[in-house]
Amino acid sequence: MPLIEASGLVKNYGETLALAGLDLEVEAGMVLGMLGPNGAGKTTTVRILTTLLKPDAGTAFIDGIDVVAEPRRIRSRIGLTGQYAAVDERLTARENLDLIGRFFRLSSSEAAGRANELLDRFRLDEAGDRLVKGFSGGMRRRLDIAMSLVARPKVLFLDEPTTGLDPRSRLDMWDLIDELQREGMTTLLTTQYLEEADRLADEIVVIDHGLVIARGTAAELKALIGGSKAVIEPSGATTLTEVADALASVRGGAEPTSEGGAIMVPVRLGTTTPDVVRLLDAAALAVVDVAITSPTLDDVFLALTGHASDAEVSA
Repeated sequence: MPLIEASGLVKNYGETLALAGLDLEVEAGMVLGMLGPNGAGKTTTVRILTTLLKPDAGTAFIDGIDVVAEPRRIRSRIGLTGQYAAVDERLTARENLDLIGRFFRLSSSEAAGRANELLDRFRLDEAGDRLVKGFSGGMRRRLDIAMSLVARPKVLFLDEPTTGLDPRSRLDMWDLIDELQREGMTTLLTTQYLEEADRLADEIVVIDHGLVIARGTAAELKALIGGSKAVIEPSGATTLTEVADALASVRGGAEPTSEGGAIMVPVRLGTTTPDVVRLLDAAALAVVDVAITSPTLDDVFLALTGHASDAEVSA
């Protein structure tokens, strides 16, 4: 049984349909990236799965427990980090962690021990007794995730966890998520950053208008739009037909094209630049430059949805 399972989730906000029958499964130990623009339904899905919102239709289960019917049992099994760090800046980092421990009915000694453990784990031990209002954005984020792990959840929800972080802090956060995955944490990660999904997720679901419109690994999603291309800058009288014929053994399904003097030939997954160079040399074709280009998740998103990943859609 998947650790997270949702079927036919529907949610309306007045006349706005946020979820239109969304289905979702996340296996234990997986990082599933949920990719979509603002208004696609990512945060609404997270709010339903974390018991903060009830669906208008459909079912959702965490660890086999009905999210709607038994929300208290669900909350003891999940951790949540939202788009903005939910820390109390009037308290120290240690006090924030201790407070969460007491919410989960840990004893004073258990809460204190867990706080010490997490401060050390998240490299906040030297700042543990400082007020959070003096923390950087990256430190607040690390503390926020630490707070979500106090009760040792089975599932971690990260809703756009790197929003507003500088590039260095974002890389630190990626390393932290990698570390949690290596320890077996099941994670649902929502993001608008395509490179983040590409870097972190075992699998990616693309959501648009409240529905999952594609799912797969980053490589599988990129293959949906034609895979890699050999981009060749010909020399002299070398023609598109000659290049296409020379590369017949590695050709992909789409037709070769030319643009701005360059010849572009779709090639099979795994074809390398040296492969192409050897075939062109064997055909005695003169070229100035050869490169292999692969589609990005930006290309995938645009092809699937018809708009960019950062499209401004309200909801």
